[in-house]
Amino acid sequence: MGLFEVYSLLDLEPVKAKGAYLWDKNGDKYLDFYGGHAVISIGHSHPVYVEKMTRQLNRIGFYSNAVRNPLQDELALLLGKVSGYPEYNLFLCNSGAEANENALKLASFITDRSKILAMRAAFHGRTSVAVAVTDNPAIQAPLNRCHEVTFIGLNDRKALESELETGAYAAVIVEGIQGVGGIQMPDTGFLQSMRELCTSTGTLMIVDEVQSGYGRTGKFFAHQHAGVLPDIITMAKGMGNGFPIGGLLISPKIKARKGMLGTTFGGNHLACAAALAVLEVIQQEYLVNNAAGLGKYLIQELKNMPGVKEVRGKGLMIGVDVKISQEEVRKRLISEHRIMTGYSGNYTLRLLPPLIITRKEVDEFLKAFRQTMDNGMARLQEKVGETCSR
Repeated sequence: MGLFEVYSLLDLEPVKAKGAYLWDKNGDKYLDFYGGHAVISIGHSHPVYVEKMTRQLNRIGFYSNAVRNPLQDELALLLGKVSGYPEYNLFLCNSGAEANENALKLASFITDRSKILAMRAAFHGRTSVAVAVTDNPAIQAPLNRCHEVTFIGLNDRKALESELETGAYAAVIVEGIQGVGGIQMPDTGFLQSMRELCTSTGTLMIVDEVQSGYGRTGKFFAHQHAGVLPDIITMAKGMGNGFPIGGLLISPKIKARKGMLGTTFGGNHLACAAALAVLEVIQQEYLVNNAAGLGKYLIQELKNMPGVKEVRGKGLMIGVDVKISQEEVRKRLISEHRIMTGYSGNYTLRLLPPLIITRKEVDEFLKAFRQTMDNGMARLQEKVGETCSR
């Protein structure tokens, strides 16, 4: 049997990881400035994480949600405290797409409506309703297009008001910061208007913090920069530091009833152990502050680099628009400097390093990036000169 080949793979096989670094099968060391799509929050193989996971696995790794699991209660209490949402309730699942599916389903249950308002360039997952509210027809099957979804431009307040005032929507869903869309940020005023309009029209406000949450932007959640209170917050990626887990934080005004949501694997013992370890390290090592401080430094330095058109983001969720192909930049960072980064579109580099990153490691990246851009811009000038001389 072979694999169902749906991924475009780098020619790289990591076999070991520690902190902000990976090692491949040849023993080469790489600086991880992407964290496996923002999943690695507290660094690879953090000793607290390894110890908690090992200890839990030696006790009990899994049983379904047919029995009590006190680790779920412990996680809910700690997450409420660390995130600033102690009054909200937690539903646990296994991924970001699943979190968004459940959030949208819950909104439809509560409002008895079926229409969803979403943002252009949004990404919320590849399953059912989650992919229907993702603005990418290439990954939507005909089955996914049966949902009632309207897309508006991010930060288009006029369109937001026009749509929500119809009173027809179950929910509006927006990312704390658009990740796959190229690190595009909702304006404070846009989110505040959204909150007001949702309240006045009986629409639920869902903020997808799957990529932007868990301290990445210098706040626990990106929407906290705008001071708004969503009805539902979805989470995943950095929540388990590589172990599959997702979740919803649900406003106390939304009441649960038996059977309205459910999952076999969600919130299992091992997943909870992973999530508890992540929160413990975030607290003990002040990683939200680290993301804020180093992110500010990194963004400022990047703005002064050759060949950079624009830098967007907050904390350690950064998009860099470059004047040459991002593919060329990424390939040279990997092959010449052993540094992993991500991308969006043709000209945007995405930086999502672990929150434990140090100033020394940031400077290591900046030095390599400057050299890569210097060389890339020089090659571009040579091509321009050759073209002009013909």
